[in-house]
Amino acid sequence: MSVLDRSDSDSVGARSGTEGGRTGSGGTGAGLGVGLALAALATVVWSGSFVTSRALADSVPPIQHAFWRWIIAIAAVAPFAVRQTWRQRALLRQHLGFLLAASLLGVTVYNTLVNQAGVTTTAGNMGMIMAASPVLMAVYERLGGARLGARRVTGMLVACVGVLLLVSGGSLAMDLAVGDLWVIGGAVAFGSYSALLRRRPAEISGLPFLFTTFVLGALMLLPVFLVSLAVQGGFEPTAATVSPLLYVGVISSAVAFFAWNKAIAAIGAARAGVVYYLQPVCVALLSFAVLGEGMGWLQVMCMGLILGGVVLGSSAGRK
Repeated sequence: MSVLDRSDSDSVGARSGTEGGRTGSGGTGAGLGVGLALAALATVVWSGSFVTSRALADSVPPIQHAFWRWIIAIAAVAPFAVRQTWRQRALLRQHLGFLLAASLLGVTVYNTLVNQAGVTTTAGNMGMIMAASPVLMAVYERLGGARLGARRVTGMLVACVGVLLLVSGGSLAMDLAVGDLWVIGGAVAFGSYSALLRRRPAEISGLPFLFTTFVLGALMLLPVFLVSLAVQGGFEPTAATVSPLLYVGVISSAVAFFAWNKAIAAIGAARAGVVYYLQPVCVALLSFAVLGEGMGWLQVMCMGLILGGVVLGSSAGRK
């Protein structure tokens, strides 16, 4: 039995034990620890995809990058998910509207906008701006009636200050490139997707949901992929292009999305969103190590603020 199979076999029980998180409990004890670990795993893995988007910007058109990412992800998940998806086909048809919305936001739009951003902005900027997503996640949860608690809100604000200082270079004056605007759109899409996950029908198991959204998202990308292919031409499949695509397809899509979805089910979007603030720290370190993007005292100071905010905001309790 695979890791994905074992995780999914526990999904119904995990959801039933954490339904209270939908009203604000967010999980306690071991469940909280597992949820935070899964959110951190997804965040660290996704950090690599921002570096990949920047690295492939000159060799793989953004639309084609996104499309092949999901084709690879579908191939990676299919052996574990096809049988369960077929068994739940009637249920999936019943909730097709929800699945289409989740696929559009989390698969079709989010990563495509991030890839487009990589053409004109740095990986570090992408990671920092994407850290705005948790604010939207928290707003959605509050509108849904969840109590966030003073500690979590304070941690979120501290981390947010760190992100703003990083993006603005310490001046808090925004000077956004075109690519930064694409990332802002991606942040809105991802925050909305994460909030939508809390409304996922409990009867739909994790793997069928993941597989179905990947397939629907890729189908929605297909028309623009064909246009990109006709206008821009294809790309040369070399080790420098295929290896990053395998990473984002298998690790950053199949593994990270599965972990993130499970984290949302366990601890809620707002608390998982606080962990997501770690992303600019991870992206900054990776972009420095892999792409040679700069890092100075300001980046180090802001990383300290972000990490402190994450620790404060993700801790148990409401006070």
